[in-house]
Amino acid sequence: MADGYARTSGRPGVCFTITGPGLTNIVTAMGQAYADSIPMVVISSENARADIGTGCGHLHELPDQLGLAAKVSASAERVEQGGDLPDVLARAFVAATGGRPRPAYIEIPRDVLATDVHGLPAPASGRYLPPPQPATAEGIAEAARRLARARAPVLLVGGGALGAAAEIKNLAEHLGAPVVMTINARGLLPPQHPLGVSMTASLAPVRAMIGAADAVLAVGTELGPTDYDMYAASELSQLRELIRIDVDEAQLYRNARPALALRGHARETLRGILAAGLGAVRAPWGEATVPSVRAEAQKLLSAPIRREIAFLEVIRDTVANAILVGDSTQPVYAGNVGFAAATPGSWFNSATGYGTLGYAVPASTGAGLSAPDRPIVCLVGDGGIQFSLGELAVPRDVDAWSAIVVWNNRGYGEIKTSMLAVDIEPEGVNVQPPDFSHLARAYGYGYRFIEDLESLERALHDFASRRQVLVLEIRAAGFE
Repeated sequence: MADGYARTSGRPGVCFTITGPGLTNIVTAMGQAYADSIPMVVISSENARADIGTGCGHLHELPDQLGLAAKVSASAERVEQGGDLPDVLARAFVAATGGRPRPAYIEIPRDVLATDVHGLPAPASGRYLPPPQPATAEGIAEAARRLARARAPVLLVGGGALGAAAEIKNLAEHLGAPVVMTINARGLLPPQHPLGVSMTASLAPVRAMIGAADAVLAVGTELGPTDYDMYAASELSQLRELIRIDVDEAQLYRNARPALALRGHARETLRGILAAGLGAVRAPWGEATVPSVRAEAQKLLSAPIRREIAFLEVIRDTVANAILVGDSTQPVYAGNVGFAAATPGSWFNSATGYGTLGYAVPASTGAGLSAPDRPIVCLVGDGGIQFSLGELAVPRDVDAWSAIVVWNNRGYGEIKTSMLAVDIEPEGVNVQPPDFSHLARAYGYGYRFIEDLESLERALHDFASRRQVLVLEIRAAGFE
């Protein structure tokens, strides 16, 4: 929930949890947020200071709770005295948001929790947190010079560019450059934009276009295999005149070494490049290139993937202003290959670098808490939802506006398909699902069984017409 809240609001999601099993439960969520650069502040209790690490068998005892949390955090601190709390809190929010966004962790021993802290000052993270900074003036000027002389540039944009949609659009249109959006960047250009490529850079036609560019500007993207080599085909070919913009110094040199590295926030750095002067508006080579790239990439997609992308497009086009939050399930995998989101931040899921099952229901609830006036569509499989069935109670209790769309392929269909593709006897993937109509009734939610795209559209029209929680079940076999 904290992850979904943070992705939708742009502010850290804050989660409280308990000693031991509470922390080990949230470590998976912290791992997902760490992988996707999502700001969270996690506050946990801990055993009394004298009992930490003694191995005496205290309730909820871990050998090194702080050390475990530190592995999936930008910072991890223990509050040793009650008076330390304001500064520890302030540092945690700075760590979560001040550079590359990531979880920050605080633990408070039980004896410190009993401390009287009346009269302590409020945390003042503003003291520590500088405003977003662009790259150096020299770097910006050099980037502008390189882009000004390019005749076939390409932009590669990732989740780190989500706050710079206007700047990405302006730069792309000035340069006439295609914009290849990673999974977490979908929607930076709208679906109909002639320069937008909402298809994975793992597809050969998209790769070929990138390889043909005489300058590549990569903004807020890891250039990692999840987005650029999901089929484990090969590394990207050498990217000519690669310019990278990232807030993380180390990330500037991972996966592909740049000709020019600019450490700075995406929006401010791009504004600097636009202001530096890029020469005359370029002939839009991208507008001539992108349609053929899209068409050739579409031909490579299997019939099931095309069907599942069409399913997502019906949701996008029927439920105005919706946020689509996905689990690791077949339509989401298909969407990550080639779904064009309507707006920035309206498409996110766990089927990226970390790949957590059970993500969608709580994350979609968190997204709804952050954006209570927007309808939320939760995309989850019959297998994945069983990792977090208890979360089904929460939408009811927070007056959510949520459609929980269950893709029922009676097991772990994506894993089973992968096993069969390499002649492995399927094992542990045929999981008998529950009766979702009974589950919906148990929580007081409406339920619809969806047979085809037409019945899906009718159900979504009803969902969009009023605030409600609705469970839509789709039997994957036979759905058209």
